[in-house]
Amino acid sequence: MTDTDVVIIGAGLAGLGAAAALRDSGKRAVVLEASGRVGGRAWTAYPAALGGVWFDMGAVWFHDAENNPLVPIARAAGDTLLQSDEIRTERTFVGDRTTTKAELAAYASAWPRYEAAAEAVIAAEGDVSLAEVTRRLSDDPWAATVEAWEGPVICAADAENFSALDWRRNVLGGINLVPEGGIGAFVQRRLTQGLDIRLNTPVTRVRWGGPGGQVTVDSARGSITAGACIVTVSTGVLASGALVFDPVLPVRVTEAVHDLPMGLAIKVALRADGPDRLGLPPHCSVDRIIERAGDPLMPFQCWPFGRDYVQGWIGGSAAWDLARAGDAAAVDFALAYLRRAFGARVDRLFAGGASLVTHWDADPWVRGAYCYATPGSALARDALADPVSDGHLMFAGEACHVGFAGTLAGAWISGQAAARTALAVVGR
Repeated sequence: MTDTDVVIIGAGLAGLGAAAALRDSGKRAVVLEASGRVGGRAWTAYPAALGGVWFDMGAVWFHDAENNPLVPIARAAGDTLLQSDEIRTERTFVGDRTTTKAELAAYASAWPRYEAAAEAVIAAEGDVSLAEVTRRLSDDPWAATVEAWEGPVICAADAENFSALDWRRNVLGGINLVPEGGIGAFVQRRLTQGLDIRLNTPVTRVRWGGPGGQVTVDSARGSITAGACIVTVSTGVLASGALVFDPVLPVRVTEAVHDLPMGLAIKVALRADGPDRLGLPPHCSVDRIIERAGDPLMPFQCWPFGRDYVQGWIGGSAAWDLARAGDAAAVDFALAYLRRAFGARVDRLFAGGASLVTHWDADPWVRGAYCYATPGSALARDALADPVSDGHLMFAGEACHVGFAGTLAGAWISGQAAARTALAVVGR
């Protein structure tokens, strides 16, 4: 006898996706969540530092909306979805000036050129680092900026440590939509109905391979036995050893976890203390052309939705360094970055304002932003997603999806796929 058909570890998007699929199929599922909230890295907060407005601490967008399975759910519920590209204006700086039209055209042409170079290098040499692609374009003045966007900014990983093939397998297209009120609030409002979710219940041990493939999960609140178990925690948590598997996991699983380390991205929000808006319109994105590969790039979204703050985003090793240095260092870095474009007016504008720095590095239930594959390890996502114990034990999450890696959609799709495997197992 089992306590439930399937036990799910983690109430992020993968766990919720798996639980929803099992609910819709009439099977019993229990979701054990270590923290005190659902959503994982989809978290809408209302920080006093920003005047109590909604603010997404982690994920923001429905990426590739035309193919994103969460978008139909939002639309069916009548949620307002904002197209970020339509409401956003852009400013790109070279030093302390904005780019010319000719420079912008050259900058735009750099992306397809970089992608073509990556495809050629991968075809000839296999899975190299993203930095190797840039080195092949040493005469291209825009290549370093493309690398900075595609590596640290978008994928939260330094290009030297990042698989070019993993990048190519997960490049997103289409439009990005923002649910009004925040994506974390959407998750809580729309994706939890009818689910048995038990918060503040950290799991300590997974005992798998029992009679008939049964799995017993030990938590701070007791043990649950199920016909199958779906583990949706991050690779950072898996690598930490905080969750013990008995017996130990197959080598292919532990190697996949090792090859999919967590990257980090930090958001730094600075609230204005005065009417100056730096000559920028609402919802304006600001970035710059960097001179050398490896230099940090910190894009900003200024005055989002007409609010009185700017938020910067930085990823990769620079983010880890700032996280270790503390909030004051992160704020100083953001101010210095803005000062390069707007001069001393930055100090006058933000001197008395509040600030906010996100800290996914310090969350013991996540330990980073999302994972990336190291060079030569682009197939690690496939290996981690393969069922263990004939499907009685599975892993799901953004780390296990190819196409939507690092996104909420990827986690949701991965969780639903794991649920289909679990249904076949418990159905027997």
